[in-house]
Amino acid sequence: MNITIVAGARPNFMKIAPIIEAIQNKKEEGFNLNYRLVHTGQHYDKNLSGTFFEELNIPLPDSNLDVKSGTQAEQTAAIMIGFEKELKQNPCDLVMVVGDVTSTMACTIVAKKAHVKVAHVEAGIRSGDMRMPEEINRIVTDSLTDYFFTTSNYANDNLVRLGVSKSNIFFVGNVMIDTLLKNEKRLQKPELWEQLYLSSKKYLVMTLHRPSNVDEEKRLKTLITQIVTLGEAFPIIFPVHPRTQKLLSNLNLNFKNLHYVNPLGYLEFNYLVKHAFAVITDSGGITEETTVMNVPCMTLRDNTERPETCDIGTNILVGNDPEKIEKAFKILFSGTWKQGEIPELWDGHAAKRIVHHLASMSS
Repeated sequence: MNITIVAGARPNFMKIAPIIEAIQNKKEEGFNLNYRLVHTGQHYDKNLSGTFFEELNIPLPDSNLDVKSGTQAEQTAAIMIGFEKELKQNPCDLVMVVGDVTSTMACTIVAKKAHVKVAHVEAGIRSGDMRMPEEINRIVTDSLTDYFFTTSNYANDNLVRLGVSKSNIFFVGNVMIDTLLKNEKRLQKPELWEQLYLSSKKYLVMTLHRPSNVDEEKRLKTLITQIVTLGEAFPIIFPVHPRTQKLLSNLNLNFKNLHYVNPLGYLEFNYLVKHAFAVITDSGGITEETTVMNVPCMTLRDNTERPETCDIGTNILVGNDPEKIEKAFKILFSGTWKQGEIPELWDGHAAKRIVHHLASMSS
């Protein structure tokens, strides 16, 4: 079986790393599994994509579509045009897409129109929020997918409700956690640790990039001001996404305990997360990592496609509601934050299960 693996944005690289390793190991056992890695170039900043190949020992892509930035429609179109040429020049038996970024949806559409089967890793997750581009990507991708690799029973149930045959749903666990567990001992203290005199459990980490939080200046200013004020006893480390940087430059938000830093590589960022007192984020993937590392997490969203991080893990949804945020900080500082547990099959072996199923399909 010849597999084309698609990656385009920062979360994708964490997910493909263990899959590629598992394919290589299976091939050494004598199975007929070959892969070709295509980077769409959706994330092209070195800190958002380039460092991952080095840090996670991912082989360099066989092809880079180099689409770069643009509107949702421009990026989708550029990826589809580039990937159509890629598939014509390099036919395969299966296209594997991961996650819920624009590349995932665009390459799925191209593959199905070329009559190539699609496997979706992290299939079936849903937030129910149609304002999120990722939710549209998930719905379109799963409406076309042939093989669904899922992270939770919530995702399984979502797919069954949509009419997906149970025989095409494979509950394998979370490949993001495969990468975290494999690299946990390799996490690297960033230079800013010494520069800012940080110490374990004595600082907060914040990330913001969702349009609902960062696209309107007044809302962003109010949100950051409240968080910085409530967390005034702690340094707050804020790796700034390029999307957010554009707005922050106009807001002049300068606080003694707020430290803007450039996006960090995987090993450095997760070192910060692991040793943080708490994380404040609007990212879905980070809530999975905080759950496994047992770090309190406030999510600045009203919904999540990863409900297990709330029901089982360390995550609490606060949206951008001032009252909910204040209440969460009171719980945090009182020392009564809930103790999380690790969801089923988040054990570091999801990629092996995926490749086991692929090997069965190819035999």
